[in-house]
Amino acid sequence: MTPKERFSPTEARRIALSAQGFCQARPQAPEAGHLKKLTRRLGVVQIDSVNVLARAHYMPAFSRLGAYDTDLLHQAAYAGRRRHLFEYWAHEASYIPVETYPLMRWRMARAANGSGIYGGLASIAREKPEFVERMYEQVRAQGPIGAGKIEGEADATPRSSGWWGWSDAKRALEYLFWAGRITTASRRGFERLYDLTERVLPRAVLDAPVPAEADAQRELMTIASRALGLATEPDLRDYFRLRPEDSRARLAEMVEAGTVLPVAVKGWNQPAYLDPAARLPRRVEARTLLSPFDPLVFERARTERLWDFHYRIEIYTPEAKRVYGYYVLPFLLGDKLAARVDLKADRANRVLLVPAAHVEGHADPAAVAPELHAALMDMAAWLGLERIEIGARGDLAPWLARHVPDGMQGMPVSQSAS
Repeated sequence: MTPKERFSPTEARRIALSAQGFCQARPQAPEAGHLKKLTRRLGVVQIDSVNVLARAHYMPAFSRLGAYDTDLLHQAAYAGRRRHLFEYWAHEASYIPVETYPLMRWRMARAANGSGIYGGLASIAREKPEFVERMYEQVRAQGPIGAGKIEGEADATPRSSGWWGWSDAKRALEYLFWAGRITTASRRGFERLYDLTERVLPRAVLDAPVPAEADAQRELMTIASRALGLATEPDLRDYFRLRPEDSRARLAEMVEAGTVLPVAVKGWNQPAYLDPAARLPRRVEARTLLSPFDPLVFERARTERLWDFHYRIEIYTPEAKRVYGYYVLPFLLGDKLAARVDLKADRANRVLLVPAAHVEGHADPAAVAPELHAALMDMAAWLGLERIEIGARGDLAPWLARHVPDGMQGMPVSQSAS
């Protein structure tokens, strides 16, 4: 990119989309290598348990690569010493590349000694150190093992009123996980199966030099800068959930070193920082649905700044107060978020339900509807669903319903009366 000091909102969007992998041609048959390259580009894939449509961690690869075998993600995270992802608290609970492990050791150390935000988590280690060690030895002896089995064998330890009502066994396991002493070896369904970290991660990663805290934080912010392309300091901070005092100090060092370039974006009231290797494509031809926890949109203030798209997930909002629906996904068309659509997978009847669809004010519903319908068909096919049912809620729903009779792979498609 030719060096610039000021960017338009459209240019900022295109830089962000390019950095996130939306400008590459989709492979005809996504393979493990494509997934590995993508996860290294993103740096973090948030894990979430909600399974209304598809679990959130499966979605980013689908949104960028197209229909892929989700078993590739399981292999990447849990295939013994050949794994190239591991679980840790990065943005939230996340998959991150194994080579990032040394960069997280400072966070593990803070969690272990209970400094800062980790004080509550580490209270179990201060209050019951022998019990915590007993839980660790149980993982050593029986791992990989789930929390449920350990809780059942932990003398029926009482559940506390804090930390989501966790039992002492669960609190101890979470403390050990944050401290890096145990990690997720695999999962059974969505339940973590814990084992000792040294029995899970590749030896080369475990033996890698541990950088100083400031160096590790600076490298994490560099990863965030590459993944975001163009970002404010709070954007960079949020990607790996750093503390403001840490991210501000590291950013000043990065500017001085030329790792990021200070720039301005028209309409932004905060300074912006450009990854020197970022690309500004002339156009973006994306057409995909995004998980609520996709790294493109998981920082809601950034999403609103880039697209004027006020986005909140409404799962925990009482139904009568929901504006757009229970599990709403943004629809990316070109370089804009053109619509939002409430989705649910009815797996028993093999139907993709679309209770509501809303178009954004800048977009033409007649142009958006066929593109969204095509994206919904792609989604349904990937999930193994055979029909799409369009509900009546939302200003885009009638336009979208007009395209349903085209069918999907010869299967019947209908509009619901709901």
